[in-house]
Amino acid sequence: MAELLAPLLMIVPWVVAVLTAVVLMVWVERRMSALIQDRRGPNRLGPLGLFQAIADAAKFIFKESLTPAGADRPLYLLAPLLALLPALTTFVVIPFGPAIEVSERTLRMLVVDTDTGVMLFLALASLGVYSLVMAGYSSNNKYSLLGSLRAAAQMISYELALTLSVVAVLLPATSLNLAAVVDYQVSKQWLGFLPGWNVFPQALGFLVFLVASFAETNRLPFDLPEAESELVAGYHTEYSAMRFALFFMGEYMAMTTLSALGVTLYFGGWTLPGVDLAAVAATVAGWCGAPQLFGLPLASWLGPLFGFGVLMAKVALWLLFFVWVRWTFPRFRYDQLMRLGWKVLLPLALVNLVAIAMLTVGGVL
Repeated sequence: MAELLAPLLMIVPWVVAVLTAVVLMVWVERRMSALIQDRRGPNRLGPLGLFQAIADAAKFIFKESLTPAGADRPLYLLAPLLALLPALTTFVVIPFGPAIEVSERTLRMLVVDTDTGVMLFLALASLGVYSLVMAGYSSNNKYSLLGSLRAAAQMISYELALTLSVVAVLLPATSLNLAAVVDYQVSKQWLGFLPGWNVFPQALGFLVFLVASFAETNRLPFDLPEAESELVAGYHTEYSAMRFALFFMGEYMAMTTLSALGVTLYFGGWTLPGVDLAAVAATVAGWCGAPQLFGLPLASWLGPLFGFGVLMAKVALWLLFFVWVRWTFPRFRYDQLMRLGWKVLLPLALVNLVAIAMLTVGGVL
């Protein structure tokens, strides 16, 4: 029974975190852009404008949802949901805390503990392009169609470089399970003083992954599928009310899950260098008198909780970087975007993969 209920219980913190990230990122996006542009930003609803996201949600809920007369209605209605679901499910393979012992079995803190976890993540993430294509095609609008074609070409192009950078991280870990990738980074130390994070020996792969992440989430300077100055609003030109909001929720969820993947692959995931979170949890539980909760020692619950907090803190820094880049760099031209993907990132990803394979076979990594 414990093994059946554990994955369901692990879904709860992830769903809460992802939905909370969407709400907070609406505020952070506006507030941080205002600071960068030397203006006030939202500051009326609640302290520092924190309730602005709630007001936006209420506005979208009560607005009239219009459907174009010539739209392909089934695809038109399905596209926003398909934008949301892949981003909401890809977190299932990301570990968020130290393993615990339940009924003499070791239970790792991830929803789907499978040896093909990374493949599942990439497969689910790749479904997002269908949403954009369906939205552009079904809207019966030339601007929407052009935006969807751009989105398809862009996401397919940059998925190649992103996948190769991920494969390079998996080679020294010798596993497709992200929990094993975290364990590998814990067991290493670079140059005698640097943490065992993969970002140090694989800086080139990290750079490729970072740039491809921006392109995969259609964020500036890679927001060519929307490109307001050229395509009105791109693939979601004809969407309004909650259908319009679902696209943006999907974008922020995709940013959150890709950030969590990047943190897990390159920055040690839920771990902190030189800190044993299980020992910290045991110490805190000892201060509380070492009680039990649902038949397990309190330390067994605190370890994953502390690990999840560390992971979310790293993800928050990554998301702040997403926002900073958006309001700092201008949009690429489309030919520049495609040239960067095929002539720069893809060769760099291949070079990085070959170099890491050689270092792994040579026993350096």
